[in-house]
Amino acid sequence: MKVKDLANSDLFTAITLPQGDREINGVYVGDLLSWVMGRAQSDNAWVTIMSNINILAVASLSDTSCIILAESVKLEEEVIKTAMDKEINILSTNMDIYNTAVYLSKVI
Repeated sequence: MKVKDLANSDLFTAITLPQGDREINGVYVGDLLSWVMGRAQSDNAWVTIMSNINILAVASLSDTSCIILAESVKLEEEVIKTAMDKEINILSTNMDIYNTAVYLSKVI
């Protein structure tokens, strides 16, 4: 599945989508940034509730296909602008982390 396909579903909203054609090959769920950085795989969709600018560094270093912000987490404009500059895909969902992961495990 491509990130843009997930963004086009009714359950997700694209916040930034500069690389919508990136493939998602798995899912990683976590909020401890150092843990995610060492364990998320390239092209994973990363599900989190973290919203500070450090998520962009972790996504970049881990080469995740996208960050998915669960539970309607909002981002500051500075983070959104930086994500666009760094070409990092960010999606949002109203679902909680558990249900986001369950849903993704069925469609990816």
